Amino acid sequence: MTQGCGAISRRDVLKTSAAGAAIASSLGTGNVAMAQAEPSAPPTAAVRMKVNGKQTSLTLDTRTTLLDTLREHLKLTGTKKGCDHGQCGACTVIVNGRRINSCLTLAVMHEGDEVTTIEGLGSVGDLHPMQAAFVEHDGYQCGYCTPGQICSAVAVLEEIRAGIPSHVTEDIGAAPGMTTLEMRERMSGNICRCGAYSNIAEAMAQVAGVKA
Repeated sequence: MTQGCGAISRRDVLKTSAAGAAIASSLGTGNVAMAQAEPSAPPTAAVRMKVNGKQTSLTLDTRTTLLDTLREHLKLTGTKKGCDHGQCGACTVIVNGRRINSCLTLAVMHEGDEVTTIEGLGSVGDLHPMQAAFVEHDGYQCGYCTPGQICSAVAVLEEIRAGIPSHVTEDIGAAPGMTTLEMRERMSGNICRCGAYSNIAEAMAQVAGVKA
C-alpha cells in the first residue's frame, strides 16, 4: 500500500525514537559524571588555643565544633558527645573560666582562648578536689555524664564566688549565697541519666564547704 504525500513511515518513527534515546542517554551520562565529580574542598582556617595549659595549633574545617576538635583532633575523649544539641551537658568544658556546651560552638570561634577539659582538671593520683568528692560521694554511676558534670560543678562554684546571680537568687543586687539551692539550679543543665543528683549535690557541697 502506498503512502500519501507528507505521510510518516514506520521506519521514520523508529529512526526518530532511536535518535531521541541516544540524546537522552548522552545527557544522562553527563549528569552522572557531574554528580560523581570530585567536590571542592571545604574551607579551612588555622586555629590556635591553649588546651589544658598546652598551646595548640590546628588547621580545621571551619564547620568543626569545639567538641569534635577536642575528641577527634586532640584525642581528649573525656569530653563526651551526648545529644549534640546542647541539652544534656555531657560536653561541658571550661573556656576562659566559664562553662560552655562545646557541641554548640565552632572551634574557629575560640582563637586564642584557654580551654580546660576533664583531663586538665586532674589526673590519676592528683585528682581535682571536685573529682575526689565525686568519688567519695558516688556522684556517678555509668560515668558518661561525669566529665561534664565535674567541669560544670567546678565552674558553678566560681560563678557563685564571683557574685553572678541565677534564677533563684532572691536579691540580684547582693552576692548570691553558696547554698545547695543555688548549686542545684545552676547544675540543672547537666543531665544524669542514672539519677545521681543527690550524690552530686553532696560532692559539690563538700568542695564548697557548706552543708548539703
